[in-house]
Amino acid sequence: MPTCCVHPLPYHADPRERFALVRAAPGACLLDGGRPGADRGRFDLFSAWPEQRLSPESGEDGRAFLARCRAALASLGRAEAPDGCELPFTGGLLGYLGYDFGRRLERLPAQAADDLQLPDAAFGLHAWALVSDHQRQTSQLVFHPSLAAQRRDALIALFEAPATPAPPGEFRLLAPFAADIDAGQYQAAIERIQAYIRAGDCYQVNFAQRFQAPWQGDPWAAYGALRDACPTPFAGYLALDDGAILSLSPERFLSVRQGQVETRPIKGTRPRGRDAGEDRALAAELLASRKDRAENLMIVDLLRNDLGRSCRTGSVRVPELFALESYPNVHHLVSSVTGELAAGLDAFDLLAGSFPGGSITGAPKIRAMQIIDELEPSRRSIYCGSLLFIDSRGEMDSSICIRTVLLQAGQASCWGGGGIVMDSEWQSEYEESKTKVRVLLQTLEATLD
Repeated sequence: MPTCCVHPLPYHADPRERFALVRAAPGACLLDGGRPGADRGRFDLFSAWPEQRLSPESGEDGRAFLARCRAALASLGRAEAPDGCELPFTGGLLGYLGYDFGRRLERLPAQAADDLQLPDAAFGLHAWALVSDHQRQTSQLVFHPSLAAQRRDALIALFEAPATPAPPGEFRLLAPFAADIDAGQYQAAIERIQAYIRAGDCYQVNFAQRFQAPWQGDPWAAYGALRDACPTPFAGYLALDDGAILSLSPERFLSVRQGQVETRPIKGTRPRGRDAGEDRALAAELLASRKDRAENLMIVDLLRNDLGRSCRTGSVRVPELFALESYPNVHHLVSSVTGELAAGLDAFDLLAGSFPGGSITGAPKIRAMQIIDELEPSRRSIYCGSLLFIDSRGEMDSSICIRTVLLQAGQASCWGGGGIVMDSEWQSEYEESKTKVRVLLQTLEATLD
């Protein structure tokens, strides 16, 4: 079996200095574990200059697009990691699926305005990556065997050069963030969801509001400020032709390692306290909350069903239920659902059967997505989509793009939302939707003149 070539570099806990060297290159994508501020992500990886770029064609079915991605990956060819070197990525696909890629997998209405016009998905096929392993404290360039020796040498020279990259340019907002809907509209939407629940139409619906502001300057500077303010284990930066995706997500969507599948849904949130005592009390309140545990359990059941479509019968388990995870701005209630891929199925089948994530749609999923399209005035775009990789061996890891800012065509967009159930109080949900993204909005608003 062909094996990747690995070139060691001095270990860097923070990938930003090296990624800055390629951040403006075509297809530049960083999947960032948030180190050293965040401590749960084991790996960082990034690449640029893909061999091939893939996006869905007009009217193309989602499964047909995923089949094209599978074929592109096969054309690169499988490559293994060298003996004794544990690698998450040996060349393959890096990119995103927007939330609205789900429209290509399921029949959904088209009421919400598609005003941002972000493609539903975009991947690059990459034959190299720079990978850092924070457990072993190593950094290395990883070259797929198909990459020409001349390109390998150029990349080694680029990252071994002593010169420091140019500092990021300036970024600033031109006005404060403004919500797309007001409190009255938010209340009406929550009451409509609860009417659907009373009618037996659904059990839970994730409802979000969007905040927007005009911007100018360098998206990379904005990402640096956001990462400093809110380090998270599933962060990422993806360059766009007219901006970038800046994600500070704490949530894993799906991972596949040697056929073993895991998803880690977040459902249940409290703000951090103003002092240690208040912080402990808020964490204890979340852990004891019957409402939040019930919401989390609904989504765990949904994800057990989603994973069951692609996993071996009897293999789906819930090894962790209602665990507390704390971040700079919030406490979260997190569970884990695992399984083993069924024979003959792969990461693309898993995505087709599970996307978008149940924690950010509701239950039952398709009905919840229909209600979201009815009540949210605009499409979600990258929000609640995923940044992900699928490598040449079929390994995958992916985030859910919450706590995410889309910088595109001079407009910054950021979304906050939460799961609505029968006993949700609209005022509390309204405040929670703002709490979840407050650190992002305030960090960027600090750039206002």
